[in-house]
Amino acid sequence: MLFKTAVVASVIYNALSVSGASISVRQTEEAGTEHWPHQPERDFCAPLAFQKWTNPKDVRACLTSVSVAPINKIRDNIIEVISKTLSEFHTTLAYEKRSPSPFDVRVDLDDEFARIKRTRYDTEWDLHLDISKTVKRLKNGHAVYINPCYDSEWQSFLPTPLVPLTDKRGKQDIYIAPEAFTVISNAFPEAVDFWQKSLPGNLKGKLASLSGAKVLKINGRDPWDVVEANTDAAGSFAARSLRQNGFFGSYNQVAGGFSYVFGSFAQTPLPIADSVTLTIQRTNSTKQETITIPYRTRHVSDVWPWSDKASYISYRCVAQPSTNGVDLIHHEDQLVRAANVTITTPPVSAFQQQPSISAEDRQAHPLSVLVDNDIRTEIPYAVKDEAGVAKAISVAGLTSPVDIGGGGNAEFYMLSDGKTGVLSLGSFSSRILTFAQYSGVLLTGIELLRDAGATQLIVDVTNNSGGFICMAHWLYRILAGPKAETDRAGTWPTMFRAGDLAQEIVKTIAVENWDPDGNLFYGPTRWVYPNTTYFDPNFNFLARTERRTINGEKVEFGSQKVWDNCFGWPFAPPDKRPFDPKKIAIVSNGRCGSACASFAIPMVKREGTKTVVVGGKKGVQQQYAGMVGGQVSDFQEMDLEIKSTGHKKHKLAPPDFLVNGIQTISWRLALTGANQNEPEEFQDRPADYNIPLTTANVNNPFAIWDEVAKTVFKR
Repeated sequence: MLFKTAVVASVIYNALSVSGASISVRQTEEAGTEHWPHQPERDFCAPLAFQKWTNPKDVRACLTSVSVAPINKIRDNIIEVISKTLSEFHTTLAYEKRSPSPFDVRVDLDDEFARIKRTRYDTEWDLHLDISKTVKRLKNGHAVYINPCYDSEWQSFLPTPLVPLTDKRGKQDIYIAPEAFTVISNAFPEAVDFWQKSLPGNLKGKLASLSGAKVLKINGRDPWDVVEANTDAAGSFAARSLRQNGFFGSYNQVAGGFSYVFGSFAQTPLPIADSVTLTIQRTNSTKQETITIPYRTRHVSDVWPWSDKASYISYRCVAQPSTNGVDLIHHEDQLVRAANVTITTPPVSAFQQQPSISAEDRQAHPLSVLVDNDIRTEIPYAVKDEAGVAKAISVAGLTSPVDIGGGGNAEFYMLSDGKTGVLSLGSFSSRILTFAQYSGVLLTGIELLRDAGATQLIVDVTNNSGGFICMAHWLYRILAGPKAETDRAGTWPTMFRAGDLAQEIVKTIAVENWDPDGNLFYGPTRWVYPNTTYFDPNFNFLARTERRTINGEKVEFGSQKVWDNCFGWPFAPPDKRPFDPKKIAIVSNGRCGSACASFAIPMVKREGTKTVVVGGKKGVQQQYAGMVGGQVSDFQEMDLEIKSTGHKKHKLAPPDFLVNGIQTISWRLALTGANQNEPEEFQDRPADYNIPLTTANVNNPFAIWDEVAKTVFKR
């Protein structure tokens, strides 16, 4: 039957995608046939309600059964919303047709969307897989398509995250992370018994013995071939090395400690695969063993606002009140709804790779943060400093000039050499601290390290996916000291796309005084010149455009450069830099993106700071940062601008989503170079040093910092 075929197709889709192949699920019925509503007699979603753990097959049965409207109608609606949103507002679309070396982005979405519109899908699940996979080909963590009906209501896990380890002879292989059993036991103790019992023969109950095992085959293939296939399909970063590194287990600083990042092998946001087969060689053994390990699927939330398929569709799948934008200014009957949409947490926030932030800070401070359909999950990770190399420096309780509270996602350490300070920085935003408090934490912590005798500084930004744009500029100002580049309105100028629709929006706001209260994102009073002077409220800053030919396509941008309003700090910035920037090392796995990249890049290019990438595939040039963008926005915000200025009927305006869709964009593009006219996005950023992961330092930040202090600073 149709449903059964769809399930089998989904399994095949996963198997082929892991191996690097691709598949499009097409209906074989005649073109005029419609299958809607897709309603098997059995309710496959009801048994999953109030179940924390289940298996991927059962979740897939639920997701392949849900349907919002006739599939062709849904397909055409989603494609029109995405294509018009990206074409009108996303700044790097033309560049991503063929990115410059060393990047490998190659996608023409016009061709891909035309293909999708010709394709007939068995289920909306199959449609979602194709659209999601296609948009990921942009390799852009600021331009992501998400549908919460499918993405990250559940996450699937394996108990065997992988890491690339190098032995004493310099040979690199892929291993099950030595810390794997400890991590899974601490994170999901209730699930360990399932995996223990799933192991074959004499391995049953010996899950711990898999930790540290060398991986010889994954589903019968060389493990590095699987890494490369995953890298081809992965999104988030244009740099190949950063996508490779996302396959593996790693860590991230969170409030109160570290969080474990399973990597895309051991954690997925979609229940596509049921199991994985590994050929391994366990520690202290010469025997090769082949085992099949099942994925286990976990409901992300501890709350179930749904109880069956009908309520699941209503809650997760159809367009919600906050899915589309509203007329914020002129429609009285929508004012209450508009207030709810703009003041409370927007739908995209769940998929932003940062801690939750307050509604007030979200409205007041622009964000540059990676977005992913795999929702951010904090997995407690207890790292032991067995060698006693680091002493924590606490900023908690300090009240001058304001109470800055705890450290949020920033922690400070002094190493045992007495001269190396460490700022472990997991994000440029904080769940437990306001923007002002977090600003104080960064300033105070750096000053405490300096006062404790530190003369050199390690800034660990492993898996830092960004946050507040101005928090990045604030840390740059602290470390680089007062100078022309730090005492202006932002790190660098940015530019907007200036297509016909964007020009009409700005013209309506500026010339016709359409937004007297300054609520709209395109409002001139939100933007400044580099000298911190705000634009005049009647300044039509997109009236003048510059046309660039990019990969054969003519694209218009605003000729007026736009700066962030990064000034008027809650604390007085220091009158001199605390360290010689050349005695600062930025350390990560390379996956420092968005606002993190906006901090790291000027520190390196302008100040001469060292960069260290830990791990990565041997022989591959590691990039120390990526996915710069400029500012991230999304369809819902753009739709609000369109409707609030009366342009919803414009021929280029995207329609409303019929599904619970999210499409994010790089709304502004950061510019660099001698004339500040080239996108920073596609500039080469090779790391100065690459430290291989070994059994001694793997996912142990204390050991990594000690190694950096003993080697990098002495070169």
